Amino acid sequence: MPSLSTLIDNFNTGTLGPEWGNSYGGTAVVGGRARVPCTTGYAGCQTAYAWTLAGATLYVQVPTAPAASTATVEAYFAVTVQGATEGTRVGFSMNAVTGKLRCVSETDYWDDAAVELTYDPVTHLWLRLREDGTNLYWDTSPNGSTWTNRRTLATPAWIAADAEACALDMSAHRDAGTADYVEFDLVNTLSNGAVWTGSAALSGQTTLGGTALVSAQATAALSADSSLTAAPILSAHTAAALSGQATLTADAADSEIPEVAGLAAGIFDLRIEQGATYVQNFTVIGDPGFSWTGWTARAQIRSAAASDNGELLLDLTDYLTIIGDTVRLALPAAVTETLTRNGLWDLEMVSGGTVVRLLQGRVVMSLEVTR
Repeated sequence: MPSLSTLIDNFNTGTLGPEWGNSYGGTAVVGGRARVPCTTGYAGCQTAYAWTLAGATLYVQVPTAPAASTATVEAYFAVTVQGATEGTRVGFSMNAVTGKLRCVSETDYWDDAAVELTYDPVTHLWLRLREDGTNLYWDTSPNGSTWTNRRTLATPAWIAADAEACALDMSAHRDAGTADYVEFDLVNTLSNGAVWTGSAALSGQTTLGGTALVSAQATAALSADSSLTAAPILSAHTAAALSGQATLTADAADSEIPEVAGLAAGIFDLRIEQGATYVQNFTVIGDPGFSWTGWTARAQIRSAAASDNGELLLDLTDYLTIIGDTVRLALPAAVTETLTRNGLWDLEMVSGGTVVRLLQGRVVMSLEVTR
């Protein structure tokens, strides 16, 4: 059951990923954002009809909105979750002609009871939909952290009925005027670091103070190498997923907190085959003699972030082992057999009052056929 909570993309790979396989109308990734043309045609950044809104939280940043120009009826962008029945959808739409942002629950493409707000590109920079099994909520935020609820509605029955049959559509259209575009970014993430879901070598830059060489690497392979010089460069390499951006001011020789504590958590997706043994090692490299001795590791898989009351799908803590500079995750086949849903996870290292979030990302399940 692919929850929309697990759809995470900051569009920094340079191309639309396979999650957006239904995109249309010339939508492309430009400058680390999904750019959807706003023309007299129709365009959108759209997923397949294979997702679930029930129990999910979905948020997105809209840094660029279309202008009204000489449009007479509409020049809009929309962020909607569409059900299996055409014209049945919930979400947000902003019409530059009227200057209104509408929170909609539509049937036949319209909602007479929609809540309308005067659109403010700062106040409404972030848009969020969330469903808790009872109600559906429309929220906005200027920063992706502090949210204001704009509408609450008893959850439409189709949201549960159409589990695994919904699509996210981020679209645009105008009836007339100069063609421009809307840009979408940071779907379900506040991290704008490099993210990759295949084999790659990526790099980022940071400002670091001190004199040390730092790296963190997963066997898959995640690493973040920081060269602390007058003109430092942080480079990161992974064969699955990564991010690392930070400012470090502590000298490694003078601090008991490892330098990886200063880096943003790496983005690493667990791709687990149901009913099969899963083993993954996460290793710190580039720091001879480094050891996690004295630290404990903890991790969980949830249906959504804990702050959104995500259901606990599996506590991974009992399956984590620290071996020197390596954290080993080993799931027996009998345990993966119980996993039937996608989710989110993170890995934290704990020493006293110090907590380092080392990795975070999606959990993508490949369901078993042979039993």
